[in-house]
Amino acid sequence: MEKDFSSDSKSTSTELPSLMQTLTNITDRINELAEQNREDPIALLHLLRTLEQLHREIQQNYFQPALPDSRQALYALLRDIEENGGWPYVQRWKLQALFANLPEAESGQ
Repeated sequence: MEKDFSSDSKSTSTELPSLMQTLTNITDRINELAEQNREDPIALLHLLRTLEQLHREIQQNYFQPALPDSRQALYALLRDIEENGGWPYVQRWKLQALFANLPEAESGQ
């Protein structure tokens, strides 16, 4: 299942402002929770654990399956990361697994 990131940029560009606004709202709420519990290390620990679990779930259930499986799509994704900045935390072995799964024919190009 190959994902073409070059064609996604058109649809993503219209959806990105809405996504970014939603993420800003969520981030603001998380910061408020942290501020409200700044004196309570147990509550802050629960907040951090929840964020870590959410990160893991998004990475494993959505991000990793969405990674490209062709050289061209991988290049488009990496180009987008370079142009727009930011790279989510991805364990190195996950990237190595991605490269290992690229078809042999493409690895020689």
